[in-house]
Amino acid sequence: MRHEHDVLDRTASTLSAPVPEHSTDGLVRVRGARENNLRDVDVDVPRDAIVAFTGVSGSGKSSLAFGTIYAEAQRRYFESVAPYARRLIQQGHHPKVEQITGLPPAVALQQRRGTATARSTVGTLTTLSNSLRMLFSRAGTYPNGAAQLDSDAFSPNTAAGACPECHGLGTAHTVSETSLVPDPSLSIRDGAIAAWPGGWQGKNLRDILVHLGHDIDIPWQKLPRKDRDWILLTEEQPVVEVTPQRDRVAKPYRGRFWSARSYVLHTLAESKSATMRERVLGFMQTGPCPRCGGSGLRAEAMAVTFAGKTIAELNIMPMTELAEAIRPTAEHTAAGTASRTQTSGEDNEVAVAIARDLLVRITVLLELGLGYLALGRSTPTLSPGEMQRLRIATQLRSGLFGVIYVLDEPSAGLHPADAEPLLAVLEQLRSSGNSVFVVEHNMDVVRRADWLVDVGPGAGAGGGEVLYSGPVAGLAEVRESVTRPFLFTHGSDGTTASGARRNATGRLELQDISRHNLRELDADFPLGVLTAVTGVSGSGKSTLVSQVLAEAVGAGLHPGAEAAEKPGAGGGDGADDSVRALSWGSVYGLEQLDRLVAVDQKPIGRTPRSNLATYTGLFDAVRKEFAATDAARARGFGVGRFSFNVAGGRCETCEGEGFVAVELLFLPGSYGPCPQCHGARYNPETLEVTYRGRTIAEVLAMTVDTAAEFLADVPAAARSLQALREVGLGYLGLGQPATELSGGEAQRIKLATELQRAARGHTLYLLDEPTTGLHPADVQLLMAQLHRLVDAGNTVIVVEHDMDVVAGADWVIDLGPAGGDAGGRIVAAGTPAVVAGSDGSRTAPYLAAACRKRPSAQQ
Repeated sequence: MRHEHDVLDRTASTLSAPVPEHSTDGLVRVRGARENNLRDVDVDVPRDAIVAFTGVSGSGKSSLAFGTIYAEAQRRYFESVAPYARRLIQQGHHPKVEQITGLPPAVALQQRRGTATARSTVGTLTTLSNSLRMLFSRAGTYPNGAAQLDSDAFSPNTAAGACPECHGLGTAHTVSETSLVPDPSLSIRDGAIAAWPGGWQGKNLRDILVHLGHDIDIPWQKLPRKDRDWILLTEEQPVVEVTPQRDRVAKPYRGRFWSARSYVLHTLAESKSATMRERVLGFMQTGPCPRCGGSGLRAEAMAVTFAGKTIAELNIMPMTELAEAIRPTAEHTAAGTASRTQTSGEDNEVAVAIARDLLVRITVLLELGLGYLALGRSTPTLSPGEMQRLRIATQLRSGLFGVIYVLDEPSAGLHPADAEPLLAVLEQLRSSGNSVFVVEHNMDVVRRADWLVDVGPGAGAGGGEVLYSGPVAGLAEVRESVTRPFLFTHGSDGTTASGARRNATGRLELQDISRHNLRELDADFPLGVLTAVTGVSGSGKSTLVSQVLAEAVGAGLHPGAEAAEKPGAGGGDGADDSVRALSWGSVYGLEQLDRLVAVDQKPIGRTPRSNLATYTGLFDAVRKEFAATDAARARGFGVGRFSFNVAGGRCETCEGEGFVAVELLFLPGSYGPCPQCHGARYNPETLEVTYRGRTIAEVLAMTVDTAAEFLADVPAAARSLQALREVGLGYLGLGQPATELSGGEAQRIKLATELQRAARGHTLYLLDEPTTGLHPADVQLLMAQLHRLVDAGNTVIVVEHDMDVVAGADWVIDLGPAGGDAGGRIVAAGTPAVVAGSDGSRTAPYLAAACRKRPSAQQ
């Protein structure tokens, strides 16, 4: 209750304090911001402008833009909602700030990966699917005599529309005689039914068949078709008395029969053994649902057409084609009156209205360069940049006025050519009477801003100050700004240590690659160098590198095993398991590689219990040191006592989390330190044990820099801490929850985990957009480590949009020329200078500009 009163008192004081009226001076005024590492920040930023927030990773810029300004705008909005309705809305936290004036309503667009469900698509994310379903419901062409369907009947995500066979997923996991009986020349006794279990269970099923009158000694292919179908597919489970054959003790027992299909499905659904589930999964076949043909819809919905196409056919069209399909209706000028008695409503006023609205909304996406996407594209297969642009397009169409849009790195994951239309959209939002606050690392975007807020100078405790707030040009006078040299002197961040390009030590060749938009592609990757794979969004970069290359090399190095060692699974544009069939031909050069490692930006953990110390393994070394102390031995404490994830040493009030949620019925909820352990995570008995005068909780609270000195003579921990410092993460706390880490921080933690291993050489490292979310100064640290890996005899291949990094690579492979079906080809390959001079490459002009900034030795 004490924490609830504290929050109530703080809220009351904020509401009762006199608030100066600054709403007419065009500024948002922030006073006393203390969120995360912000140090009593006071700053004024203009409304009706594009404002860029810059600074190194961890400097506090997101804490200011999102954690303070947006959070306070959201809190104020919830205060205007009826108390009862407020209970039904997930509310944000109460930001730590003294006062904010001149603050309009705010909308946040943050970087997030696609939701991990195949039911979420481009159409559902943008709500375009709703309009398309309404178009078919109200204006589609129905078969004669068919009743008009509600819009839900055209959705695979509703009970009214989902195919009863595949439940709307469009894919079915089935078995066939071919998969269950791979060798039909064998008899049942000799193991023809490969899907059945071995040992006594298999013998039991064979004995039951003998009792039922089946011949198990003739070749499978000679059995009658009726008998084969029953043995493999029947749902019946007869229980019979069996006398075992060929056993010394022929004692009868009652046995139950399982068909091969029933056994496989039952094992998948019920078995707790991963090995058994993996075994039977090999007998399953995944493909389009035989009942709905992969549409996920019922037959009555598939019988309705618009513009001569079913809704399933329109859903798989690129949006450029979809726009042309509905354009004739949208531009129709002699629309008739809608009537439910018509079999076709494609020319009525309802059709024209819906089609016109749909076309306008699709046009916004086309202007953002997303015309290659289809409405049915699954969101888990989208890159963060594609997701971001889809959200921006949805908000742009909303027509809001006087709103602050707070965007988290809107250019992340975008090719420079794709960033141009994005900038036009941001300017359109501003010209529509809105304010655009952008947390951004792309200096080309920052230069186009009207106002700049630079936070720093460093990260963590070394940051949290506003170094500059004003027009962009004014930052040139702020010497302590880390952003300044990259904004005005075009600092290069991809150079090698020696300044000279490396020569390949070998080649890795993949032939006849076909997946997604890659069609019969041959790709040649040089070994022993740093290769950058470039191209516009949707050109096939991630499909080539993070999927096909990773799988092909993994399969060659470890047949039958996992494709790659993954500190984080690669793949920006992803794929459903159903399309991950073998999609390449011959592979040459594998004998030159010993190992494959893929690194991405996925979180290192999804709960606050995961943190930097546990992920890297250094916390194991710390716990061993505590368990080896005399105080721990005297108390009988083992290593497990010093874990906050298991009962024994942890505080049971907060279960080792260190904080508790304070739920307030009519005010935003808040988190506070655990009243029992006060944030320490451990119980008092555990905290009585110290190592060099520090408790385990105090060690967890240390930053990487501090811990590196404290644990310098603990080799296992020192090695991890040094690697973390080398990638610029010295400011992070050892116990900082994984949920608070940015994507860039997560990727660098994974890279540091890899760097602390003993150098072996001949390893292939695959990274998908490693510089996404990193300040140019952080990019320098990251690239220094990647060049270090190459200098040690390894091969590094990165999918990359940062032209400074590409210009510093040894080799470039450019895909394109556009996205979707217009991409998937290698349009240029060679040194950066060669690709920069290519006529057919959309990357070339941007790469040429980056090459011109580099020392002549690198040309």
